Amino acid sequence: MKINSPVFAAKLALLLAATATRAQTPVLRIIPSAASVVPAGAPAPLAARTDAAAPALGGWELLRTVALPNPGPASLDRRGTLYVADADHNLRQFAADGRPLNTYAPTQPGHLAQVEAYNLTNTLVFYDDRQQVVLLDRFLAPIAEIRLADYVEGTVRVATLAPDNTIWLFDESALVLRQLDPQTGRVALNTPLDLIIGRTRPDFRFLRMYQNHLYLVDRSTGIYVFDNLGNYQKKLPFAGLNWVGFDGDELYYLLEGKLHFFHLYQLAERVQALPVGAGEVRQVLLGEGFGYCVGAIGISVYRRP
Repeated sequence: MKINSPVFAAKLALLLAATATRAQTPVLRIIPSAASVVPAGAPAPLAARTDAAAPALGGWELLRTVALPNPGPASLDRRGTLYVADADHNLRQFAADGRPLNTYAPTQPGHLAQVEAYNLTNTLVFYDDRQQVVLLDRFLAPIAEIRLADYVEGTVRVATLAPDNTIWLFDESALVLRQLDPQTGRVALNTPLDLIIGRTRPDFRFLRMYQNHLYLVDRSTGIYVFDNLGNYQKKLPFAGLNWVGFDGDELYYLLEGKLHFFHLYQLAERVQALPVGAGEVRQVLLGEGFGYCVGAIGISVYRRP
């Protein structure tokens, strides 16, 4: 059938012109780099990266600052509740967003050397000068007071609470890692460290159990790692530390003004800058959605991106 309508001829000319224009117009294709493509179900690579490549903590949202001059040790529980020792060695409790909740003041003065709140049921407070451990409930009400001299002849340098409510101690006088069961009142496990340490002069500062492993921080040489029965496994060569934290499958620590991350299983490292304007930071704690910088004059609470 032949169509000679002038109107149809005009429409056909316009259609052919539009088709030719699209054929000559280049199509922009955005192709991801090979490094950004990860097979389905596989974790993204954790290659070491510098501050320029890593997301800086300075990009976090500052929620509030809590005035607390010269704070001491700090810890987070699994609910995101923050526990910080003040200059008078009282224990302060804060909500995840930094709002104050409760305060524990001991009946007798002492130097609060370590607080461990990761266990959901109890919080451990260790006073090294009077060699005493105090267990608190989640409202900071005392549950038990334990005189370590009743169980250990030497001097305990660091202590922490295990998920089964046993207490791990490092007896500095005998160079022995001990597990104390407060329910039975006996020392259940002993791991001598003299052969492991060798001739080095250790300076133990921190003890923490995480994912069925025990981490003993020696400021002089690194981090000794044990299993949940106190068997020595390995040593991480991160010296110069006073504490370590854990975030998912990563161990993190503060060194030379930067936050360092070490993946516990992939053994990869990365580095992040501290928040802009955070000032002097002594300890950093990372929780679910929040980050806390403990400094000389108080605590800065950030929302994590």
